[in-house]
Amino acid sequence: MTSDRYGELGSPLDDRRLPSLLALRCFEAAARLENFSRAAAELHLTHGAVSRAVRLLEDALGQALFERRSQRVFLTDAGRTLARAVGQGLDLMRQAVGELRASARQARRWVLSCEPTLLMRWLIPRWPAFQARHPEIDVHLVAGGGPFSFDSGIDLAIRRDDFPWPKGCHVEPLFAEKVGPVCRPDRMAAWFDGKKTGVVINADAPLLHTRTRPNTWSEWATAAGQSVPDGPEQIFDHFYFSLQAAVAGLGVAIGPWHLVRDDLDSGVLTAPLGFVADGSHYCLLSPQSLQPESPQADLLRWLRTMA
Repeated sequence: MTSDRYGELGSPLDDRRLPSLLALRCFEAAARLENFSRAAAELHLTHGAVSRAVRLLEDALGQALFERRSQRVFLTDAGRTLARAVGQGLDLMRQAVGELRASARQARRWVLSCEPTLLMRWLIPRWPAFQARHPEIDVHLVAGGGPFSFDSGIDLAIRRDDFPWPKGCHVEPLFAEKVGPVCRPDRMAAWFDGKKTGVVINADAPLLHTRTRPNTWSEWATAAGQSVPDGPEQIFDHFYFSLQAAVAGLGVAIGPWHLVRDDLDSGVLTAPLGFVADGSHYCLLSPQSLQPESPQADLLRWLRTMA
């Protein structure tokens, strides 16, 4: 002999069964808005569908949930009790669904921190090519320079090796830094002079400096075996400002090749003395070594190709 799993209609066991979720959603919206038409619009249903769902819910519970007066509806005591419970239940479900969706997004997306000028002038212009090549990889690009911590939500970082890196991080070299004086082509004749021994910067050429990399001129001079001219100086707060000032024709800036290569290709800037390696390197940093077939490894290969 087997027992009926659900019991007979009206039995105590049957009382534990919940009405349909659609009926409860229609009731909750109607209770909150005190209007069947607005509830129908919110749920993308017809007025009749909401009205029937509420009526079926009232029949199933054996109690009136609303008092209907001309064009408005008002909750009964039973309706207020159910509205509180259903509202709390739906809020809990929405919260859980939101948390699960956020968790899924976080699992698919990772954060790449890159030095601001490199991000602006080199990485972002090339990023559409990476997205087209790897549409399945979701990367959030953020600007950040200098010290950082992987505990702050960063998954990968591109940095120049001019400061102590996080202890124990994995390092993958990308490219060597090559620097040289750059200016607008129409100002080259005024600020540079060609001699038998080669092109030199005129002593009165205006020099553009930056507070974020204050030693760029001296580092270039050391690497190139040149002296820094004593011309007028202008100092900017960020490296990309000094490069933009060179584009505007305000003076001569020290431009890393990767940061000005697009301007050189388009003819916006020229580099009369070429570029020399200053001894520093850009690297991709990660908390641990990259798995060979991982999305991070795909990014590393692409970055090296672009370099």
